[in-house]
Amino acid sequence: MKSKVSKYSEEFLKYLAGEKNVSEHTIRAYRNDLFQFETFSKCNLSNVDHSIIRHFFVFLQQGGDKKITIARKLACLRSFYKFLNRNNYLNINPAKYVSMPKLEKKLPVFLNINETFKLMEAPSNNNFLGLRDRAILETLYSTGIRVSELVSLNKTSVDLISGLVKVMGKGKKERIVPIGDTAINTIKNYLDTCIKFFNNTRKRNTGEILFFNRIGGRITDRQVRRIIKKYIAIASIFHKVSPHTLRHTFATHMLNAGADLRTVQELLGHSNLSTTQIYTHVTVDRLKSVYDKAHPRA
Repeated sequence: MKSKVSKYSEEFLKYLAGEKNVSEHTIRAYRNDLFQFETFSKCNLSNVDHSIIRHFFVFLQQGGDKKITIARKLACLRSFYKFLNRNNYLNINPAKYVSMPKLEKKLPVFLNINETFKLMEAPSNNNFLGLRDRAILETLYSTGIRVSELVSLNKTSVDLISGLVKVMGKGKKERIVPIGDTAINTIKNYLDTCIKFFNNTRKRNTGEILFFNRIGGRITDRQVRRIIKKYIAIASIFHKVSPHTLRHTFATHMLNAGADLRTVQELLGHSNLSTTQIYTHVTVDRLKSVYDKAHPRA
């Protein structure tokens, strides 16, 4: 059930979904953040100042929220008040006077080569859903795209001959990314079974969608998360893996194999190189580990 928020918050969420192409997952999180803040503040927009927002974050800290969660809630409020300013609903932005909590920089979690191959080979090759799941996993790993970008793909987004995928990223920024032969072949195998599956089951089939759910609609990011969780268990990989883990894995494996940082930035669709630079720490740590094991005087 959706949390009931003010008309301004509802308009802001519609703006994020419609114009900024924000994922359903983020929309749900922001809706809950705004509902929580509105419930806490109990005052109209014109009466909100930075002291109320600070008291809100003290309340969150006392309630046990982690710094990363509090940072997301502040980012939500900053974006919300910027939206209100742009639309002349409010002429101040109280959130900009509240400082962001300092976060520890965590290195991205990624799979090693053996784990990646085990995960890719976990789905069945003998039925529609298994072939679909294999195609989803291979596409995520082959392209490094976000789960929100994956679920919005149409059949026309993927050129199976030239090996290119047209992706609509954050802020409706379009980019073209290569896709490997293994992923192309799994997509072909999956698409070959689609017609037979929908004819046999008489399910609805909306033709432009690339990745269907079992009733013929577009698969959701939540369903993709469940798919990955299922195959992580089958592959006996004993750490938490999400769709974003495959994005981290793609970037790390590319850099380890000699790709330059700018290329990986373009492939991932990062606006700033600094966002991509986190992966250099991963590769440096790997080199240091190899050095320590291999050098006789290390």
